[in-house]
Amino acid sequence: MSEPTDTGSTGTEAAAGGSAKLRNRHITMITLGGIIGASLFVGSGNVIRSTGPAAIISYLIGGLLVFLAMRMLGEMSARRPSVGSFMDYANESMGGWAAYLVGWLYWYFWVGVIAYEAVVGGGILSGWFPAVPTWLWSLLLVLVFIGTNILSVRVFGEVEFWLASVKVITIVVFLVVGALFALGLWPHATNSVSNLWNHGGFMPMGFSAVMIGVATVIFSYFGTEIAVMASAESVDPARGITQATHTVIWRILLFFVGGVLIVVTAVPWDRLPDPDEIAPFAYVYGLFGLPGAAQIMTIVLFTAVISVLNSGLYSASRMFASLADKGYAPHIIRKRSKTNVPVAALIASSLGALAAVVANFTVPASGIFDFIMNSGGLVALFVYVFIALAQWRMRMKLTPAERAALTLKSWLTPVLNIFLIAVVIGVVIIMLLSEDGRAQVWTSLVATAVLFAVWPLVKRKLNARGVDTSPAMDQRAAAAKADSASS
Repeated sequence: MSEPTDTGSTGTEAAAGGSAKLRNRHITMITLGGIIGASLFVGSGNVIRSTGPAAIISYLIGGLLVFLAMRMLGEMSARRPSVGSFMDYANESMGGWAAYLVGWLYWYFWVGVIAYEAVVGGGILSGWFPAVPTWLWSLLLVLVFIGTNILSVRVFGEVEFWLASVKVITIVVFLVVGALFALGLWPHATNSVSNLWNHGGFMPMGFSAVMIGVATVIFSYFGTEIAVMASAESVDPARGITQATHTVIWRILLFFVGGVLIVVTAVPWDRLPDPDEIAPFAYVYGLFGLPGAAQIMTIVLFTAVISVLNSGLYSASRMFASLADKGYAPHIIRKRSKTNVPVAALIASSLGALAAVVANFTVPASGIFDFIMNSGGLVALFVYVFIALAQWRMRMKLTPAERAALTLKSWLTPVLNIFLIAVVIGVVIIMLLSEDGRAQVWTSLVATAVLFAVWPLVKRKLNARGVDTSPAMDQRAAAAKADSASS
C-alpha cells in the first residue's frame, strides 16, 4: 500500500522559486513577535488579579511546558522540515488517526482565532471610525489579510515582520522604562519593588491559584510553533528551525515573564484596573507619564490583533493543505498557486472564519460563536501531548546511528515527555474544577468526539484507495525488511 503524495507539504519542495521564500530576518521577527498579542497586553491582567505577584510563577511554569514541547518539535523538524509540522510527525510516528485528529483540531482552533481577531479588530476600527459598522470592518480585515497571504509566503513574512517589529519595540520600551520606574529612577517615580510582597504577600491567593493561572497562560503561548512551520518555507530551513527552537526560552522569559514582573512591581496587584476597562500594559504606560500612552497602546493592541489574524490565516491554510495532501480533507484543498501558496485552503479557512463572524453579529444569542471559541480551548494541550508522543515514538524507532545523527536533540527522552503529558493532564483537571475552564474542556471534548466519530469513514475511504494509514516509519521498516528478504 502507498501513501498519498505530499505535494507542497515540505519546505524543500520548491514549487516557488527562492525569491518567494522567507528570509532569515522574517523568521527572526516571526520568532520574536509571534506570541506577543492581546493575550499578553490584556489577558495578563486577569491572571494577575486572580493570582497576585505569583502570576510570574504561572508564566514560568507555562513557559517551561512550551519550551519542552518546542524542543521536541525542533528535533523532529530539524530531522525532516515540514510545513505540516507536528501533523506530519504524528502521521510518521503514530499513524493516520493521530495526524487526522491533531491536524483537524489545529485547523479548527485557528479558524476560531481568525474569527475572534476579526471581531476584536473590527471593534477597534469601529471605535475610530464609527460611521462604518463593526461587521463590515471585520469583513474588510479578513479580506486584506487574505491578500497578504495569497500573493506569496514572502509577502506574508514581510507583513508579519513589520507588525511583529511594532510589538517587539513596544515591549522592549516597556521593559526598560518600567524597570527604571519600579526602581525609582524614572522622573516622579518612587521605588515600588516592595509591591511584590507588601499586599498580602507574594502568593496571596495560594499555590492552587498559581496552577489555575498556568491553565490560563499556557494558551497565551500557543502560536510559538508557527515559527517552526514557517521555517520549512524559508531559504534555510535547518537554520530557521534551530533558531526558533533555541530562542523560545529567552523570548518567554523576556517578553512574558519580564512584562508581568514590571506590571506587578509598578502597581500593587490588588489595585490593577479591570482589563476590560483598561489593559494592564496601557495602565502602566500611563503611569510613566509618556504623552498619548493610551492612544499608543490602542494602536499597538490593534497591531497585535491583525498580526495574529495574519499568522492565523497562514497557519490554518498550511495545515488544511497538509490535511488534504494526506487525504484527510477534500482533494481540491490541495490546490496551490505558482508561488506554492495553498489558495484553496486559504479561501476555505477564511470562509470558515467568516461564517463564525456572521454568527456572532447576526445570531449572538444562539451561542454558536461562543461554542466555537470555547471548543478550541484544549487544542494547545492536545498539540503538546501529540508532539511529546510523536517525538518519543520517533526516538524509539530510530536506529542508534540515526539517533546519533540528529542535529538537534531533545533532552531526557522519555522522562521529559512523560513529565509534559502529566502536567497537561493536571492542567485539564484544574480546568474541570474551575467554572470558566469547565466549559472549555467539555466543548473541546465534543469537537474531538465528532472528529473521532468521522475517522472510521475517512480511514475506509483511504484504504479503498490503497492508502496505508499505519505509521509511516513502520511502513518504511516493513518495506526495508521485505527488500532484505528478497535479496
